[in-house]
Amino acid sequence: MRYLTYVLRRLVHMLPVLFGITLIVFFMIHLVPGDPARTLLGVRATDESVAALHKAFGLDQPYWKQYLDFLGRLLHGDLGRSFFYNTDVSGLVASRLPATIWLLVAATLLSVLISVPLAVLAASHRGTVLDQTIRSVPLLGLGMPAFWLGIMLVLLFALKLKLFPVSGFGTNPVQHVSSIVLPGLTVALALTPILIRSLRTSMIAVLDSDYVVTARAKGLAHRRVIVGHTLRNASVSSVTILGVNIAYLVGSTLVVERVFALPGLGTLMLEAIFNRDFPVVQAVTLVFAVMVVLVNLLTDVAHAALDPRVVVS
Repeated sequence: MRYLTYVLRRLVHMLPVLFGITLIVFFMIHLVPGDPARTLLGVRATDESVAALHKAFGLDQPYWKQYLDFLGRLLHGDLGRSFFYNTDVSGLVASRLPATIWLLVAATLLSVLISVPLAVLAASHRGTVLDQTIRSVPLLGLGMPAFWLGIMLVLLFALKLKLFPVSGFGTNPVQHVSSIVLPGLTVALALTPILIRSLRTSMIAVLDSDYVVTARAKGLAHRRVIVGHTLRNASVSSVTILGVNIAYLVGSTLVVERVFALPGLGTLMLEAIFNRDFPVVQAVTLVFAVMVVLVNLLTDVAHAALDPRVVVS
């Protein structure tokens, strides 16, 4: 019951944050230099045609009136109409959202699958050559630019070994999984050094605690001590770090999407910026911001599940 109350309280706390996001996103986009009407009509457009397009799109209204109209449409699930694509922004965003979600999920799963075993090995063999190697080698991924690392992965695993497609997203779930491995690995390799160091440090602290020493003195198997007594307690801080980094990566996936030609929100954002398509830029920015809030919420919920003291406080 306390856990459910905690989750509901966190959901209520999200409401003013979401309202603030809509306010910031709207005014930041509309204060950016550039006229979408002139971009659509071209440099030879007359003042009369530009004014007519402003009236058609509601751009001749005061900012506060435009914001209230935007908020009213948003409450009904309407993100407006694209200036450039001449279609509903909601449908446009919905068609691009799956690729971005797949990328974030793949990056999270791969980073966990890589980091946890390596962190356990490093903590179990601290001070050895294995420990030093595990802590040092992943740092290479942290220092490499995402676009360069993605290109290298394509050259090796797609062009040379032909294990994965070079680019694109496919048309069915099997092709989606195959297409998302390399982009997900590109993002994951930037996360693993941070997670390995965090989880290793936490595990070493837990391994030196009294209850773990007692468990070993009782003759429990090493694997049971690591998995049952150490890993769960040590993972609390690492879950928070993973959530913070995933939230940070939500808005930075556009580089990876561009390298692998993924039809995601990052690619849509770049196209909309170049075309001065304000409704699309506004909608994608809003979706990214909401995704960050949701990731932070899931992080808090997972943290509370691992550490009941959070719920009590």
